[in-house]
Amino acid sequence: MALESSIVPVPSELVIPPAGILAARGEMKLLLVIIAGVAGSLIGAILSYWISWILGRAFILILADYKIAKILQITPEKVKRAEKFFLKYGSVSVFVGRLLPVIRHLISIPAGFSKMNFGKFVFYTFAGSTIWVAVLALGGYYFGTKTEVLAENFKLIVEILLAVSILALIIFWSKKRKNNR
Repeated sequence: MALESSIVPVPSELVIPPAGILAARGEMKLLLVIIAGVAGSLIGAILSYWISWILGRAFILILADYKIAKILQITPEKVKRAEKFFLKYGSVSVFVGRLLPVIRHLISIPAGFSKMNFGKFVFYTFAGSTIWVAVLALGGYYFGTKTEVLAENFKLIVEILLAVSILALIIFWSKKRKNNR
């Protein structure tokens, strides 16, 4: 979770729900899964915040143009998009950003180089991360206790995930095509 909330795009959807399933089976404690997930989110977000605070906007945009950043799925455009989101919605964008894919692992950057009040940053990060982690953990816990529901709906779940993935690829492809024109 610390990686997911920093600049490394590790999907929390691959980490927390399986831990929720293990909690449902009695192999972990659900409350500890949520606490550890939120703590990891805070650690990663705070690290990104301070790095961005120290380096500043211009340097972050330069770094985002390097090959290693592109491997991590970070581009100057994505940083600017996160900054635009941050500037449009202010402090609350940190809270909302924790609930949105892509923005989740980038929102700390504009908060840092914009020198957002650290206390507010931690508060909004904590609040958004708690909701996100709890939803994922409880979802995993629910399906961990309802394996028959998961088994009965597995085909539907796979079809939905496939449809969402195809839609995301179409959107990505059309944006890339539009940018190339």
